[in-house]
Amino acid sequence: MGIRDTGTREYEGLAEQAAALAAGQVSAAELVRRSLARIDATQDTVNAFRRVRAEAALAEAAAADRRLAAGERLPLLGVPVAVKDDTDVAGEPTAFGCAGEFPPKRADAEAVRRLRAAGAVVVGKTNACELGQWPFTEGPAFGDTRNPWNPGHTPGGSSGGSAAAVAAGLVPAALGTDGAGSVRIPAAWTHLVGIKPQRGRISTWPDPESFQGITVLGPLARTVRDAALLLDAAAGSHDGDLHRPRPVAARAAADRDPGRLRIALSWKPAFTGTPKPLHPEVRSAVTALARTLAGLGHHVEEAEPDYGLIGLAFVPRATAGVREWVSRAPDRALLDRRTRGAARMGRLLGGPVLRRARVAERRQHARVGALFGPYDLILTPTTAAPPPRIGTLARMNGWQTDRAMIAACPYAWPWNVLGWPGVSVPAGFTVGGLPLGAQLLGPAHSEPLLISLAAQLESELRWYERWPEAAAESTVPVPAAQGGSGVRARMRGLKGGAGRLRTAGGPGAADAVGGPGSVDTAGGPGSADTASGSGPADTVGR
Repeated sequence: MGIRDTGTREYEGLAEQAAALAAGQVSAAELVRRSLARIDATQDTVNAFRRVRAEAALAEAAAADRRLAAGERLPLLGVPVAVKDDTDVAGEPTAFGCAGEFPPKRADAEAVRRLRAAGAVVVGKTNACELGQWPFTEGPAFGDTRNPWNPGHTPGGSSGGSAAAVAAGLVPAALGTDGAGSVRIPAAWTHLVGIKPQRGRISTWPDPESFQGITVLGPLARTVRDAALLLDAAAGSHDGDLHRPRPVAARAAADRDPGRLRIALSWKPAFTGTPKPLHPEVRSAVTALARTLAGLGHHVEEAEPDYGLIGLAFVPRATAGVREWVSRAPDRALLDRRTRGAARMGRLLGGPVLRRARVAERRQHARVGALFGPYDLILTPTTAAPPPRIGTLARMNGWQTDRAMIAACPYAWPWNVLGWPGVSVPAGFTVGGLPLGAQLLGPAHSEPLLISLAAQLESELRWYERWPEAAAESTVPVPAAQGGSGVRARMRGLKGGAGRLRTAGGPGAADAVGGPGSVDTAGGPGSADTASGSGPADTVGR
C-alpha cells in the first residue's frame, strides 16, 4: 500500500518493507530516499519532524543494502522508522518539545539501540509538545504539528509527530511515549494502532524509569501486525532498568485467535471532580465496535472498574516527572508558563506525598484488577471527544488546559498509574471525517491477548484501507538506488482544504459512524459540552 505514479500503494507497511528488502524487491536506499522526500514535501504542512537525519540515514541505508547483499537478515534491516524527540539518538539533541540549545547525545537510548540491532534506519526525531504534558503537538520551539486527516486539527499528543508521520505515509511506523495516553490519544485521532505496553516492556534507559514510572515507550503503526513487529524490535531490558517484565512475543500474538472473550464495555472515567461529557459520535463509534466484537463471538456487556481516587496517585508522579525534566532544560525562562507551574507543583508534592502515591499502586492494582475476574479485557473510548482544532488548548492557561484536557481525554491515564498495557484501535470517523478510536485494556502482561483481539478486529474491519487524502498533491522525484529503477512518489501536500476519506477496498469500520464529508467546524474538547451524548449506552449483548 503506497503512493506511486500509478496510484497503487506498494511497500508501505513495516512488515511489507522488511519482506521486500529481504526478497531483493526494493533497496533500503530507495525506501529511505522516499521517506526523506516525503518528509521534506510535508514539513511545511504536516510538520511531523523536529530533526531529520538525512545524511546519516542515507549512509545507514547504504550499509544496510551491503549487508542484505551479503545475505544478512534481520527483522527490520534497512526499514526507515522514526522516534519521538524525548528518546535519545546518538549525535542528536533531545529537546522534548522545549526551546533552547540542547547538546547532542553521545549514545542511543536502549530502545533505539535495539531498533538499530534489528536493522532499522532512524530517519529522524518527531515533534512532541513541551515535556509531553498535553494532548496536542504545538509549541514555539517547533510550530504546529497538524493532522493529516485535516490540517486544521491536531493529531493529538504528546506523540503527535510520530502519529502524523505514520498517518501521512512518511514512515511505516514510529515510536512514541505514553505517560497519560500520549501514544493512544494520537493513534485514535489519526486512525492508527497505538500500543501502550506493560511498564518496562521497552526500556526507558538511560533513565531507570520515566516520569516516576507512569511513562512507557510504545509503537504507532497503520496495522496491528506492524505495531507488534516494532514492539518486538524495541522491547527488552537494560541492566539499569527498575522495571523488567518477562518477554512476550507480540508479533506472533497477532496471528493467533484470541478465543471467545468476556469484555467489559466501560463508559465511566475515573473521578477527577471535573466535567467529562462524552461526545455522541464517540459513543456511537465505540458502541459499533462493541457490536462488532459481539458479532465475532465475544460476550460484551457494560461493566465499570472501580478506580477509586486514582487521580491522587497520578498527579504527584506526573508533576514530579515534569520537575525532573525541567532540570535538564538549558534555559528555563524559555519554558511554557504551564510547564514551570507543573514543576512547582512537583516540588510541593514530592517527598512523602510522592512516596505515598507510589505505595498506593499495589492497592490500585487490587481495586481495578477485581474486574479481571469476571472479564478478560475492558473496552472504552480512547478519548471523549474528536481531535480539537489547532491552537485550541495551546492558548489556554494552566487551569483551563487541565480542564479541557481532562474533558477530552479522561479514559487513558489511569492505565499509566497501573503500569498495565492497552491498545488503541481505529473506531471510525465523525460525520466530518475526523478519526476516532477505542482502547482495549488488560491486566498486567496482557499484551498478547490485547494484540490478538485487535488483530481479529482489524481483519474484520480492515481500517488500514483508509488513508487521508489531501486537497493538493505534488509529485516528488525519488532517486533510484544504485542498480535500481527510478521511483516517483506522489505526495500529499496538505496545503489547506478539508481532508476526505479515501477507500482502497471495502467500506471498513468508518461506515459505522458516518461517511466522509466536509470537515466539521467544531472547536476544541470543550465542544463536546454541546453534545447530549451522556445517556445510557445501547445494549450490546452476546
